[in-house]
Amino acid sequence: MTAKNTESDLFFDRSGSIATLTLNRPHVRNAISYGMYERLPHILSRVEADDEVKVLVLRGAGNEAFAAGADIKEFRTLRADGAGARIYNAAVASAEHAISRLSKPTIAMVHGFCIGGGCGLALACDFRIADTKSAFGITPARLGLVYSLESTKRLIDVVGPAEASFILFSGRHVDADRALRTGLANELHEPEDLAAATYTLASEISQRAPMSLRRTKEIIHLIEMGQASDDAHTIELRDSSFDSLDYSEGVAAFLEKRPAKFVGS
Repeated sequence: MTAKNTESDLFFDRSGSIATLTLNRPHVRNAISYGMYERLPHILSRVEADDEVKVLVLRGAGNEAFAAGADIKEFRTLRADGAGARIYNAAVASAEHAISRLSKPTIAMVHGFCIGGGCGLALACDFRIADTKSAFGITPARLGLVYSLESTKRLIDVVGPAEASFILFSGRHVDADRALRTGLANELHEPEDLAAATYTLASEISQRAPMSLRRTKEIIHLIEMGQASDDAHTIELRDSSFDSLDYSEGVAAFLEKRPAKFVGS
C-alpha cells in the first residue's frame, strides 16, 4: 500500500511500513523555508497517528544536498529583526522537537550538503546514514547567531563537547570521514548505494517489535535528559513488556525459526 501527499516544497510518501519525507527544493539545495518548518510538526503528527508507519526516512531531493540550511532570503524578511527572528526560531524548535520526539525510528538519509538548519533536522533524527560526498556544518558564528540550547545539546550528545565546540566555533564543514569518526554519521556509503543501504536498514527496523522500539526510544530520551537510574516508570516500561503480545510472538518466532509478526502491543 502506498500513500502520497505532494506539496511544492515537502513531499510525503508511504510505501508499506516505511514513510519518506522529502525536503523538495533542489533548485536551492533544499534550503528550508519558514513555511516548511511550520508544516513539519503537522505532517509528523500524521506519521505518529498512522499505525501502518513503522519507520520514517527524512531526505533531500536532487543530487546536491540533504539541505543547505535555512532559506537565507528570509533573513532579510521574516528574520529581519528580533521579533521576527523569535517567531522563526520557535518554528524551527517545534519542527526539530517533533522529529526528535516521534515515537517511531527516524533515519536521516544524507547526501551532499547538510548544513545549518539541515544539520539540525538530521541531528533530530535517531541516526544519519550518509554518502561519501556529504559535508556537515552548523554555522551560527558566521551569521552572528546563537544556536539554541536544545539544538546544541543534540549536537553534544552525538559528538561530545569538544567536537561540538569545534563545529560551532569554526563554522567549518565537516567531511564525511570526520562525520563518521565523530558520530555525526552512523554509516557511510557511496552515493549510488546510499538509498539502497538506507531503505534496507529501514526495512529491517520495520520488522522489529514496535512496542520494543517505542519504549526503547522513550528510555533513550530519558537518559538524554539526565536520568541515570531506574524509577517506577522505567521499571514498568521494561517489566510490562514481558506481558505483551510482541514478547510472546517474538519468543515463539525465535523458537520456531520463523519471521515474527509483531502487532505493536
